[in-house]
Amino acid sequence: MESLKRDDRLVSRAVRPQGSRVRIGDVEIGGDEFIVIAGPCGIEGRAQIMEAAQLVGQAGARLVRGGAFKPRTSPYSFQGLGEQGLRMLHEASLANGLPTVTEVVSPEDVPLVSQYADALQVGARNMQNFALLSAVGKSDKPVILKRGLAATLEEFLMAAEYIALRGNLSIVLCERGIRSFDSATRNVLDMSAVALLRQMTHLPVLVDPSHATGRRELVGPMSRAAVSAGADGLMIEVHPSPERALSDGPQSLTPAQFSGLMHDLAGYVALEGRVFSLFAPPIGTAFETHRRRIDRFDEIIVRMLSERAKIALELAQVKSRLHLPVLAPDREAAVLDHVQRLDSRPIGPDAIARIYSVIIREMRDLATSATVGKELSREASEQPIETV
Repeated sequence: MESLKRDDRLVSRAVRPQGSRVRIGDVEIGGDEFIVIAGPCGIEGRAQIMEAAQLVGQAGARLVRGGAFKPRTSPYSFQGLGEQGLRMLHEASLANGLPTVTEVVSPEDVPLVSQYADALQVGARNMQNFALLSAVGKSDKPVILKRGLAATLEEFLMAAEYIALRGNLSIVLCERGIRSFDSATRNVLDMSAVALLRQMTHLPVLVDPSHATGRRELVGPMSRAAVSAGADGLMIEVHPSPERALSDGPQSLTPAQFSGLMHDLAGYVALEGRVFSLFAPPIGTAFETHRRRIDRFDEIIVRMLSERAKIALELAQVKSRLHLPVLAPDREAAVLDHVQRLDSRPIGPDAIARIYSVIIREMRDLATSATVGKELSREASEQPIETV
């Protein structure tokens, strides 16, 4: 295997330049939609996982996660409910219509976990458990492979290659932070790895900001960064009552925090040109919820217009120094033609043309005024000063 060139490997981007899409239940990861997987770190009881699944589903999560087998650093920590927990997770899935993701920790458990889960997760501590990688590679279930605590990207991709070589190409990678000397956060979220993996492999890439930071107040900022880095989705820990969680309470979001994050992410995902499906809230709260979302998008639109205006002014200054005309009718026509060709549904191309005609006119007037003002100022400074 080591004799193979990188471009010959099954998980290399060169094998499938257009990228792969992995289907878990009725959800596709790696396509146009930005996917969020959410749920508690561990399944602690039927009521807990049922409530968690319902709440994350209502907030817009497309899959529910929950650990039935929990490999913990301390042998005295909560280790999960085993098969009983798997049955509870499956019940929560059926009740809420959400596919499930859960961790498998040993090769012997793969058949059992596969009976209940829609996707098998290989955790960070097992990234180089080669017997486990081979076992999930022989299964017909999609695999979410997490990066090891100190694994290089090459080692990460070679772990995925173990799975692919056994015939299972339905693999999703998950960056969850790597260990460092700094104890301010649980791990260091390697966001550059997300962007680089998109170049190295055709496999979809998720980000787990919960395990990466270990602090719930950092989950939001790192989730937004993941969108910009090109991630295909997120895996976030959510617990109905984090203060009572048997594992990873400090990094788990409350349902209200998770719902707020989902609405906040909508604008960022839209800017990256991806689809983001949010749950339609109950009619009693829909009015204010939708208003808050519109306000959020208005803030983004105004900021973007401001940045566009700054660029237009810089361009006008460059033209002035090069003695080029500020106005460029051909360029304005090309811009209008370009934006009308973009998918703006449900807004039609004619409406987009009207909106952009106003934007272009305002930008033109702004650039012209700034350039003329600067020319007048320059000419005034060149006039001889009269003294009496």
